Amino acid sequence: MDIQERLNLIKSVGEEILMEDELLELLKSKKQLIAYDGFEPSGKPHIAQGLIRAININKMTKAGVKFKMLVADWHGWANNKMGGDLDKIQVVGKYLIEVWKASGLDTKNVEFVWASDLLNNRDYWKTVMQIARHSTLPRILRTLEIMGRTEKDTIHASQIFYPCMQAADIFHLKADICQLGMDQRKVNVLARELAPSLGYQKPVAVHHHMLQGLLAPPTTSDPIERVAAMKMSKSRPDSAIFMTDSEEDIKRKMNKAYYLEKIALENPVLEYCKYIIFEKFSAFTLERPAKFGGNITFKSYAELEKSFVDGKVHPADLKSAVARDINKLLIPVREYFEKNKEAKKLKELVDSYQVTR
Repeated sequence: MDIQERLNLIKSVGEEILMEDELLELLKSKKQLIAYDGFEPSGKPHIAQGLIRAININKMTKAGVKFKMLVADWHGWANNKMGGDLDKIQVVGKYLIEVWKASGLDTKNVEFVWASDLLNNRDYWKTVMQIARHSTLPRILRTLEIMGRTEKDTIHASQIFYPCMQAADIFHLKADICQLGMDQRKVNVLARELAPSLGYQKPVAVHHHMLQGLLAPPTTSDPIERVAAMKMSKSRPDSAIFMTDSEEDIKRKMNKAYYLEKIALENPVLEYCKYIIFEKFSAFTLERPAKFGGNITFKSYAELEKSFVDGKVHPADLKSAVARDINKLLIPVREYFEKNKEAKKLKELVDSYQVTR
């Protein structure tokens, strides 16, 4: 690929890029670029954490970027995930790595790094302290969205460390690019602001879209609460399809999914089409009886959306086709956890854990 092709591929990942001109300069430098994402092990992963993450990382590695995935076990511990049980958090971390292997992740160009290993480095803690010294408490509290929290929540002292640690992760992984969801924007901006004064390279941030949950949007007018409530949530199982859900679970959840007829905005079923199905398949077919027009095939998401808005696509047909194709993508994952004994054991352990927020 030439530089423009690599840039375009990375841009297809990012709903927002801070900043595109900086990313272009990095690509022109011809150095081996490193991108990073971190994941907090906190229970069974849904398809946004599984399939979409694999799609985005594969695009980054195809663009010639080496990817580092941080297993943020200590971050999950600080955030009281899995009841604050670090051993369980680390089991979930191992399980998630197996999920990505089963999802077609380009593991040849991905390195998994455990936060607990980074923390053995005294210089890491020095960086955490420097970040804390250069930040006010209100500034840190404004980043709580990265942990799925708000300033209205009761915050433990351990959670104040979290944003400082996440910014330090970026620097110690030597990340040129932070490739995380839009919900992680505030800490990436914090790292970009502090990098020059701490002697580090300012990272480019490539923020991907956050897939909407399947349930109806909340009625709250508070924008922060609204965005948080629209996301998929492990504490609301019907808001998401999980990576090892059965075909029956997928159909049931999709049949119940929220929609407004002829409205594309805040339509989770169409989001599944845009961000997953058209990324994995070259075409999308609605199977319909002849009396309802027969089968119809779409070659692009734009074509599908227009037909839906024009009233030419019935929501029931759309939901049925989405459930069918999502199930196709998850069949290899379910089979992997049936055939791989170690992976199956990890899944059974994680399934036995009670998930906490």
